[in-house]
Amino acid sequence: MQIRPLYDRLVVRRIEAQETVQNGIIIPDTAKEKPQEGEVVAAGRGKRLEDGTVVPLDVKVGDRILFGKYSGSDIKIDGEEFLILREDEVLGVLEK
Repeated sequence: MQIRPLYDRLVVRRIEAQETVQNGIIIPDTAKEKPQEGEVVAAGRGKRLEDGTVVPLDVKVGDRILFGKYSGSDIKIDGEEFLILREDEVLGVLEK
């Protein structure tokens, strides 16, 4: 199934953090926080202004982004979890 977000919304797949710390201690699933980093898998066309013009998004499909801890809405599509959020909830784009 494919999803096309509307306006300035993004569909993001969370990127899981490493399961062990430097000392080799394994963190159990119940103690882990949800990652705040993800990859954009779909993006809307842009934000529509009051005069009807559409401003294109700065974020594009394939970008790795950082977002706030409580940003967006969690959804499940075909058994896989995604996050839908607005572009203004993105804190930054990670560049290589």
